[in-house]
Amino acid sequence: MTLLRIDSSIQGPASSSAALADLVLEEFLAARPDEQVVTRHLGADPLPSDAWANAIHGSFTPEDQRTPAQVEALALAASLAAELQAADAVVLALPLYNFGISQHVKTWIDLVLAGAGAGTPLLTGKPVVLLTTRGGSYAPGTPREGWDHNTDYLRRILVDVWQADLTVVEREFTLVGVNPALDDFIEPAAVMKKVAEEAAAEAGQVLAGGLSR
Repeated sequence: MTLLRIDSSIQGPASSSAALADLVLEEFLAARPDEQVVTRHLGADPLPSDAWANAIHGSFTPEDQRTPAQVEALALAASLAAELQAADAVVLALPLYNFGISQHVKTWIDLVLAGAGAGTPLLTGKPVVLLTTRGGSYAPGTPREGWDHNTDYLRRILVDVWQADLTVVEREFTLVGVNPALDDFIEPAAVMKKVAEEAAAEAGQVLAGGLSR
């Protein structure tokens, strides 16, 4: 049995999304210490930005006429799709950047779609935990309401395209204490952090209990 964990933060050890994913894994491995965990860090080890274009062009090019870059990109796309499909469960730590998904995540998604086919349900019925974080608040009534173009997009891909059984854990105001403009929100930010941590731990426990051995 394999659990695939994918991170995309560029914050290193200061990453809030990674901290939530750590909690999921901690609870999961406490119950299932012998399970295999495969990790991929799109932020620390990004995929080539030109790989998707090369894979798409390569797929429309006769095999004997493909460039070395196209051959390499098609192989990469196929391997990423196979890696995702082979997982029995997936944990995704994907923060919001610039009001949407990061370039690293978009490249990964595009390559997986290229490797598997755009409509292939790679995760049918499989449990997926999405940990997503936002520096400010995008809640109804806030100045940034409607500016989160990350979470709904990921739902479309994970649920509507890949058919995953999705659990979403969200945390806002992660920049409180970092950005002085947010100092008025210290108390609600602390509550949001605690709620998110509890939800992440619970998601790990449910994940461990829900998988068949």
